[in-house]
Amino acid sequence: MTPEREEGRDRERELDGVEEALALVSRAAADSARPRRTSPSAPAPSTPYTGSTPSAPPSGTAAPTGPPAPRPGTGRHRATPWAEARETAARAGRGAPARTHRTPLADALGRTLAEPLDALTDLPPFDTSAMDGWAASGPGPWTVREGAGVLAGSAAPGRLADGDAVRIATGARIPPDATAVIRSEHARVTPAHSTRDAAEEPRSAPQLYAEREVVHGQDIRPRAQECRTGDRLLAAGSLVTPAVLGLAAAAGYDELPTVPRPRAEVLVLGDELLAAGLPHDGLIRDALGPLLGPWLRALGADVARVRRVGDDADELLRAVTQSEAELVVTTGGTAAGPVDHVHPVLTAVGAELLVDGVKVRPGHPMLLARLSPGRHLVGLPGNPLAAVSGLLTLAGPLVRALARHAAPREPYTLAVRDEVHGHPHDTRLVPVEVRAGRLLPLHYNGPAMLRGIAAADGLAVVPPGGARPGDELEVLRLPWTEACFT
Repeated sequence: MTPEREEGRDRERELDGVEEALALVSRAAADSARPRRTSPSAPAPSTPYTGSTPSAPPSGTAAPTGPPAPRPGTGRHRATPWAEARETAARAGRGAPARTHRTPLADALGRTLAEPLDALTDLPPFDTSAMDGWAASGPGPWTVREGAGVLAGSAAPGRLADGDAVRIATGARIPPDATAVIRSEHARVTPAHSTRDAAEEPRSAPQLYAEREVVHGQDIRPRAQECRTGDRLLAAGSLVTPAVLGLAAAAGYDELPTVPRPRAEVLVLGDELLAAGLPHDGLIRDALGPLLGPWLRALGADVARVRRVGDDADELLRAVTQSEAELVVTTGGTAAGPVDHVHPVLTAVGAELLVDGVKVRPGHPMLLARLSPGRHLVGLPGNPLAAVSGLLTLAGPLVRALARHAAPREPYTLAVRDEVHGHPHDTRLVPVEVRAGRLLPLHYNGPAMLRGIAAADGLAVVPPGGARPGDELEVLRLPWTEACFT
């Protein structure tokens, strides 16, 4: 059986359990919305919830029938510290199965090398001229070969006899037996039949004189000066930049072995969202649909689609189970409200919760779950700035690791100009501008606001308790504002 057919059968087996899972989600959603009675004398759980559920069942088995995953706000789970949550997301991406794709050079920019880049040829492949001028053999003065110039790309030139010179262009192949290239600006040619005094014999060809000392091998790029065939040029994991594309082409490559960009799908949840027009009758515009797709692309993902999903548990379950993306991103529904269905759906599909709440403001109800090996779901809060916080906290490190992009070696920090109020216990992410090499906190930084982040150069990481003027703060740079930090 071919891998494609086997994968298709696995997919069919996964979808066979959707109807049973739908029933489970409906029960879990109703259960989470129903008021619970608790006895005053009931003992507290002896073991705190750790934020994980059993791993996904084998293909073809029924969905789990246990209770729904503990929800934020129930007091049974531990929110993850911000830095730990980011590392968990990166570790999840690094643990996903590696994939390799042969990518044409024209499409490889921004990807990561899946294998080392070894030279397929010597560079340069033959001795070449480093300058426009004259290829000369032996000591001067030299007799100029008329009408025998050597241009880049021309066939192999003829040999030079000792004492001869020939015109040559930059990049042209050096004639056999040539010992140096004399730059045009450092040479003088006297025409044929000219004499310096009456005692000299008339010459039948022009003569070349060097106006500076000529050193053996000068301005000749010898074969394999840069590398020899088989030399290691770049390690696996290197980012494909424009310079890497040029090097790969020079080294003989038409395609590169790269790590494919992770495929992502965005599910925008909510019955209250409008796709167009002005807000009315309790309905508001969807701000996250237009924002998340381009942002994920800037982080390094290929976004298959951005789709709307109503506040319906069955519809959300179908969307998650039918998605073929390696990364599913949801907006809203991660808390414990009557229409917050993300946790019950994750329970129904047997997902493993890696992060269930983060000690960060805004955005603390965010989550990260492993749907199956190599597939993850990032649940973002519904408020716009809170969703951006979740995007940078969880989705960014996960996408970077899935694409095998190298993580920054150390945090980027700048001094803050003004005092920044902090949360008593949690990290805060605050939109900032960079002015004269210092961070300026911006207004309009509430969880539901986008005005601040729209004008920002990055997000400052404010520790619990806040920061005073002059304190160094880590900055999460935005993909389109790198120039502000250089």
